[in-house]
Amino acid sequence: MADTIIYMEGVTVTFSGFKALNDVSFYVEKGELRFLIGPNGAGKTTLLDVICGKVRPDKGRVIFKDKVEIPRLGEHKIARAGISRKFQTPSVFSNLTVFENMELALKTNTGVFSSLVHSISKKEREHINSVLQDVGLYEKASEKAGHLSHGEKQWLEIAMTVLQEPELLLVDEPVAGMTAKERIKTGELLLTIASQRSVIVVEHDMDFVQRFSKKVTVLHEGQVICEGSFEYVKNDPVVIDVYLGRGGEVQNNAIN
Repeated sequence: MADTIIYMEGVTVTFSGFKALNDVSFYVEKGELRFLIGPNGAGKTTLLDVICGKVRPDKGRVIFKDKVEIPRLGEHKIARAGISRKFQTPSVFSNLTVFENMELALKTNTGVFSSLVHSISKKEREHINSVLQDVGLYEKASEKAGHLSHGEKQWLEIAMTVLQEPELLLVDEPVAGMTAKERIKTGELLLTIASQRSVIVVEHDMDFVQRFSKKVTVLHEGQVICEGSFEYVKNDPVVIDVYLGRGGEVQNNAIN
C-alpha cells in the first residue's frame, strides 16, 4: 500500500436492498490517471461518492495515503486531507469573473463573502494566474464566467479544484457536451494534472478513454469485472457482453 493514493478493500454499499457496490476492492497508485467505465448503474459514481465521503460504505476499508481511514471522516475533513471532486455539471458563479471564481477556491477562504472581501497576496495572485495559464483561461480572467463556453466552464472548475492542491482529484464525465477540440484539450489537461497528482475519471466516451487512458477499471452491477489497458479490457469477453457489445452500446464521439 505504500505506493497507493487510495485503497479500497471489500467495500459494499446498499441502497434500499440494492447493492450499488458489492465487495469491491480497488486501488490507485500515486501519480496515476485511472479511468472508470461501465454501463449506467454499474457503481462508478457511488465509488467516487465513497472516496469523497458523500456515501459511507456498509462494510469494507477505504484508506487514503496509507493512513487516513475515509469512512471515519466527514466530507470537509476528507477535502482538507487532500481529495477534491469535480462533478459532471459545472458549478461556477456565472455573475463573477473567472478570476473571482478562482479566488473563491483558495484554501484560505471560508465562503463567498469572505472571498470577495479578502485581499489576496501577491503569491496567491501568481498562483491563480499560473493555474489559469495551465488551463488556457488566463486571457479570460476578467470575463464573466457565464460568458464562457461549456468546455471553458469545465476547465474553470477543474482549475478551481487544482488550485486547492489536492493529492487526489475525482472527475465525473468531464467531456460530456464538448466539441472534439475541447475533448482533446481536456484529455491533455488531465494528463498534465496527473503528472503532479492522482486522478480518477468516470467517462462514457470510449474514443476519449482509448486516447488518454493508461489503465482502465470496468464496473458492472457494483463489481469490478476487468482491469488493465484499454486494449485489454475492450477485448475481454465479459466486458464486450455487458458493456461494449449487446445491451451496452456506447455512444462514441470521434476525436480527430
